[in-house]
Amino acid sequence: MRSRTDKAVGCLFGTTATMCRVHADDQVGDGVPADLAALLREVDDRPVRISASACGDCGGRTFFVHFDEVEGGVRRDCGACGGRAFIADSAEYWEEAEPCVAECPCGCDEFEVAVAFSLTGDGSVRWVTVGLRCQQDGTVAVCADWKISYGPTDHLLTMT
Repeated sequence: MRSRTDKAVGCLFGTTATMCRVHADDQVGDGVPADLAALLREVDDRPVRISASACGDCGGRTFFVHFDEVEGGVRRDCGACGGRAFIADSAEYWEEAEPCVAECPCGCDEFEVAVAFSLTGDGSVRWVTVGLRCQQDGTVAVCADWKISYGPTDHLLTMT
């Protein structure tokens, strides 16, 4: 179970990743922009698995993003078809959430989304971090991250 103390930060737009610490066990999936992968890699010293979000309905890769920095949840709405999906275990906490809409300083509110899962030594997910890349100016940001304090967690790896 997550507790209120396991919450994370809201959107940190303008953040740049200048040096990327790479772990031998890192896995970056197809379709993750290099600058977004570098930013997500910086969040944790543990090995990470980074996956790009794709709409399950139409395969779209740009989204309008709703996030709650207190509860640590993220919902993405496909820019092409409007299909909605929650990232990782966000649906379990969404009823308690007070989400806001992600918006880049340039005014754009449509993003590529990637999810970094920080892994423990046994491969369990310990932390979820959601990164965004603005479709207008390419700015990258972390919009939310949260700790996972339960197991098993394998199911989370497919919920991007």
